[in-house]
Amino acid sequence: MFKRIDKLLIDLPESKNPDPNAAAAVQELLGGKFGEMSTLNNYMYQSFNFRSKKKLRPFYDLVASITAEEFGHVELVSNTINLMLQGTTFPGDPNIAPLQNAKNLRNTSHFIETAQTAYPFDSMGRPWTGSNVFNSGNLILDLLHNFFLECGARTHKMRVYEMTDNPVAREMIGYLLVRGGVHVIAYAKALEIATGVEMTKLIPIPNLSNKAFDTARKFEDQGVHRRLYTFSDGDYKKIAQIWKGKHPEDGSLLEVIEGTPNGSSIPDLDDIPEEFAPGIGPDEFAEIARRLQQSAGISDYKK
Repeated sequence: MFKRIDKLLIDLPESKNPDPNAAAAVQELLGGKFGEMSTLNNYMYQSFNFRSKKKLRPFYDLVASITAEEFGHVELVSNTINLMLQGTTFPGDPNIAPLQNAKNLRNTSHFIETAQTAYPFDSMGRPWTGSNVFNSGNLILDLLHNFFLECGARTHKMRVYEMTDNPVAREMIGYLLVRGGVHVIAYAKALEIATGVEMTKLIPIPNLSNKAFDTARKFEDQGVHRRLYTFSDGDYKKIAQIWKGKHPEDGSLLEVIEGTPNGSSIPDLDDIPEEFAPGIGPDEFAEIARRLQQSAGISDYKK
C-alpha cells in the first residue's frame, strides 16, 4: 500500500513570469523515455513482480523504497510545469480570444487539453507509454537497467538545465540531480553486492559533478546526496545493508533515514477563468460552502 503526504519534497520558488516554452522542455523530465514517469513505473512494476523477496530482501527493499520516492518526483516535476505556465493567458470575453498567447507556443496541448498544467507526455507532446517499462524478472539485469535509466535521466536533467534559466525549473532540476545521483549510487552498490563488480568507479555519468550546478550545490551542502529514505513508517529497513559506507565522490558517510523528508507546501494554483478552470464562480463557491457546512452539521442551510 502507499501512504500519501500532502507535501512537496522541496519548496519551489514563486514563478514571477510565465515560461511556457521552457515548461514544454521540462515535460521531457516528466513524460520522456528517461523522465520521472519512467523511473516510477520501472521500479514500481519491478517491486510488484519481485521474486524471492524473503531471500533477496535488501534488494527488494531498495527498489520498493525508491519507487515511493519516485511518486514524489513525478509530483515535483508536475508542479514545476504548472508554475511555469501560470500567467501565460488572460481572462476575458471569449470573443477577444483570451488564449491568443498560446497559439504560437511550442506545446499548445498545455492550453487545449490540460488547462495550463502538466500531463504525462514528453517535450514534443508524445504521450508517455508503458513500453518504457523494463521488468525482465532477472535481478541483475533489472538492476543494471535501473543504473542505466538513472544515468540517462541525469543526462536529460543536465541538458534541460542548460536550456532554461527559469528559477522554478532550475530549483527542481538541482534537487533531482542530487536525488538521482543517490539512486545511481544505490543501484551501483546493489550491483556490486550482487556481482562483485565495482560499479561506483563508473560514476558520475556524464562525467560532471553535481556541484557544477548552482541549485544542486546547496542541496549537497545540506547532505541530501548522502541520504536514502525508506519512505515507510516501519518497513524497507534492509536498504541499510546496501546503502552504507562512504559516498564515492566526497567520502561522506551514507545514511539511511526511516520515513520521508520533511517536505514543503504544495502550490495552490489560481483560477483560470479563460480555461473554465476550475469552473467554480463566486456564487457556486458560496453554494458549495453552504452545502459542506450542512453536511458537517454546522449550518441550517436547506436547498
